[in-house]
Amino acid sequence: MPTHDLIVLGASAGGVEAISKLVAGLPPNLPAAVCVVVHLRPYSESHLAQVLERAGPLPVVPAKQNLPLRQGTIYVAVPDVHLLVHRDGDEAVIRLVHGPRENRSRPAVDPLFRSAALAFGPRVIGVILSGALDDGIAGLWTVKDRGGIAVVQEPDDTAVPSMPASALADVEVDHVAAAEMLGPLLGRLAREPVSPQARAEALTRRRDDDYHQRSERYGEPSRFPCPECGGVLWDTSGQGPVRFRCEVGHAHSAASLAESQTEVVEAAMWAALRALEDKVALSRRRATIARSNGLAVLAEQFAVEEQAAQQHATELRSLLRLGGRTGIRPKAGSNGESVQNPERAAANRPQAERGTGGEIDPVDGALGTDARTI
Repeated sequence: MPTHDLIVLGASAGGVEAISKLVAGLPPNLPAAVCVVVHLRPYSESHLAQVLERAGPLPVVPAKQNLPLRQGTIYVAVPDVHLLVHRDGDEAVIRLVHGPRENRSRPAVDPLFRSAALAFGPRVIGVILSGALDDGIAGLWTVKDRGGIAVVQEPDDTAVPSMPASALADVEVDHVAAAEMLGPLLGRLAREPVSPQARAEALTRRRDDDYHQRSERYGEPSRFPCPECGGVLWDTSGQGPVRFRCEVGHAHSAASLAESQTEVVEAAMWAALRALEDKVALSRRRATIARSNGLAVLAEQFAVEEQAAQQHATELRSLLRLGGRTGIRPKAGSNGESVQNPERAAANRPQAERGTGGEIDPVDGALGTDARTI
């Protein structure tokens, strides 16, 4: 009877510390292969494999094309390529793909989780650790939907709680624990046989899996453009978390798309501020010329234009001090909770109500993780 012999881990900001604690608790005879994705800068050298090698008892190797996965070994994503798991008979093989960025990252967590779930279904354990925004949530939902096990780091135990909190809000998570407790938990789960119910449900989903893998365009066209290429985003959410994909393959979660929209708005505001301040300078100069030529009425008109542009520029600059964000908090309901909190978030964990904004990574800078895009 098959066991849960494939573990996939995803993290971004603050994730190296969490993964190190998790790896330290893994048993030396772990009967599962482990694949790890942490957001990395495209052209940096990652030292994550060496860090994790020192942290725990298992061997750690950087991912390589067509490398077979072996139990008791940890495989770490490398910069600027997605780490995927491909099925070759009953064997799992690594595929490295320089494909479109997902959630503004490459490597991204979602492609690993999705490929593992579609290839090995209920044999997969998906783990979401510390990170900003919500990369990996759609992938974790796929793991769970294909009969696998969903595990999340306790948000209060993270450096950046957004990814675990988002997972608790959107996925029916099986286990929540602090990072140092996750290693022993995964060691136990890896030895548990896949339940007959999970195997039966996985068989009924094979047709959907084939469609998912073949389809180049599915879902409904949305009103949103792709922040990466400007193409139409297709709503591919289905019954899972909100998710969009464009014609060429760029994928965005709700939080990733919102963050991109914030950047677009902020860029437009800076451009508008520059134009307004240019107008102030030009109106002032025209007023000065008019006065020197004795054209008092025209000089007054230019002075009014200068004053109006200056007022608009001042208001716009005050908005930009918020970093493009409103600073407005959700309204509270009659019970004091946000009216926008998903029911599943309340059912799973109160910490799921915590924000999913683009927090800056307080650690990991020397390890090649990208604090700018996560």
